[in-house]
Amino acid sequence: MKSLQLLAVLCLLLPGASLFADQIVLKNGDKLSGTITKSDDKTLLIKTDFAGDVTVQWPAIQEVTSTQPLHVAVQGRKTLAGPVTTAADGNLVVATAAGAAVNVAKADVTAMRNDAQETAFEKGLHPSLMQGWAGGINVGFALTGGNSETENLDLAFNADRSTKTDDIKLYSTSVYSRNNAPGASPSVTANTIQAGARYAHNLTPRLFGFGAVDFQTDELQTLDLRSVFTGGLGFHAIKTAKTTLDFLGGAGYTHETYDAYSDSFAVLSIGEELTQKLGKATALTESAYYYPDMSDTGQYRTTFNTGTITKLSKWLGWQNAFGDIYVTNPPTGKKKNDVIFTTGLNISFLH
Repeated sequence: MKSLQLLAVLCLLLPGASLFADQIVLKNGDKLSGTITKSDDKTLLIKTDFAGDVTVQWPAIQEVTSTQPLHVAVQGRKTLAGPVTTAADGNLVVATAAGAAVNVAKADVTAMRNDAQETAFEKGLHPSLMQGWAGGINVGFALTGGNSETENLDLAFNADRSTKTDDIKLYSTSVYSRNNAPGASPSVTANTIQAGARYAHNLTPRLFGFGAVDFQTDELQTLDLRSVFTGGLGFHAIKTAKTTLDFLGGAGYTHETYDAYSDSFAVLSIGEELTQKLGKATALTESAYYYPDMSDTGQYRTTFNTGTITKLSKWLGWQNAFGDIYVTNPPTGKKKNDVIFTTGLNISFLH
């Protein structure tokens, strides 16, 4: 008798358990119960007890019912917060804390987030300067002995901090090579360093303003230091999860110091930057800039950089980096092109 009573109680309680869970009804009649975590304009993620996280395409969803408050981002309006249901016309109804039920067209909803996801989203909008960094350090070293005595060290560093509103990029590349054979001249066969930083702030979803600084030294070109300061506007031509393509234009100031002389002049800055994911493990980056001298239109400088990073593990990868700087007026007897190529293991980091 007690067993029958217990079974009856369970039968009453189990159906009632779904009353305290979020639920989505698919157009084929299937139902999923659990906790709605988040959604964008294409998919909705619901955490179920028995199937774990389930991602459902929005076109397949007939009804949505949440017992928990959801933060609903609506195109052209402020974010609404409250339990969500589906009206008879297919629109979503948000029961706000103020007591008003707001009817929202499903097509205008760009995102939904539960409290935990909303907290993470808000934190991501305004991270501290030390948060959100991703990048890597590339190290390559070669040494020979016997008939030849050489040593070569390649270093490359890159870091990027991207938020919803701005982006900071840092980079540095250096190559040092030496011929230690008796009587070798020159004994130093390469000694060059490039480094720089760029800050960009989004003005609209497509348009951004930027400021950048770049430095270079090159012993064999007798370049003690080249400092370049630029600023201007950029345009996100393509911005997807796999591909970003930006076009940038502005003006700047260049100061160059060589062994024999120094020079300063204003320049224009015209360029493009591309990032492309190649499969799951490899990412390609490429950039090209043109800097015409505003005081002498016949003189200019161009830069081209490209590279790939292939992940071998969570923190280890293989990186290749190629750079070419061309100047029309190098010191007498020096070549116009300087080329840097580095390859080696990449140690990635996230912070």
